[in-house]
Amino acid sequence: MSRTGAAPAWMGRPTPAVRAAKAVALTVVVALVVFPLWTVLATSLASPQNVIANGGWVIWPGEFSFAAYTEILQGGIISRALLVSAGVTIVGTALSLVCTIGLAYTLSRPKVYGGKPMLLLVLFTFLFPPGMVPLFLVVQGSGLFDSYAALILPFLVNVFNLVVMRGFFQSIPPELIDAARIDGATELGILRQIVLPLSKAVIAVVGLFYAVAYWNRFFEAIIYFNDQTKWPIGTVLRQYVTGGASLAETSGELATTSPQSVQMAVVMLATLPIVCVYPFLQRYFVKGVVTGALKA
Repeated sequence: MSRTGAAPAWMGRPTPAVRAAKAVALTVVVALVVFPLWTVLATSLASPQNVIANGGWVIWPGEFSFAAYTEILQGGIISRALLVSAGVTIVGTALSLVCTIGLAYTLSRPKVYGGKPMLLLVLFTFLFPPGMVPLFLVVQGSGLFDSYAALILPFLVNVFNLVVMRGFFQSIPPELIDAARIDGATELGILRQIVLPLSKAVIAVVGLFYAVAYWNRFFEAIIYFNDQTKWPIGTVLRQYVTGGASLAETSGELATTSPQSVQMAVVMLATLPIVCVYPFLQRYFVKGVVTGALKA
């Protein structure tokens, strides 16, 4: 506040010119995000003739066609990959949340024996992550080849998510925990009845981070799986879009649709689950991530 009692200029209502500039900037950002997604969706719904007439990319289909989606789902390759990714994402996210919550709560307690050395060891892995060769040798030595566990167990705990959750747990008033401990509650009871109900925001955010990471995992499947039928959707997407291969060349069943429509349909199927889940968890982001990061 200034001496006259008036609010500073930066706290006042913005001028019409500033509001107009913000509106224009926001519109440009939204357009840069939405336009590529819309182009992918429109191309996946366009007929082969429409795709050819527009040089491979369609902004508005002349006629809508779901042939690309129908044929890739009937072919079995994408359907199997979607099921694999869904299973790995659900199981991996659940296991990662259990391990991260347990370790974060332990490291957030001030008088835990060996807590500081353990925290330093965890942070050391964040600063100096293992390379591809050591990780490959660990997976090979553990007998995880051609196993879905190879996509989950080596990535069970993410250090960034652990630090954020630990910081959030530290922000919980210690008086609540002390009162529960005086009433005879065990550490597991305190975690289950007090800490977890107060931590829904950070759990939702960290769970989404894990889910996106597991869903988008593709490189590890190329290394650890000899059986291509076990590939998740991310690996299939890379093979058919980034690698330049087409589903028609692989399965022999998709020749009636244009390769561009098929590839864009695969992109949409790989993107849609996360896009649908994100709006329900978006409201937790500020409370979950900012609180945990500032406290950490």
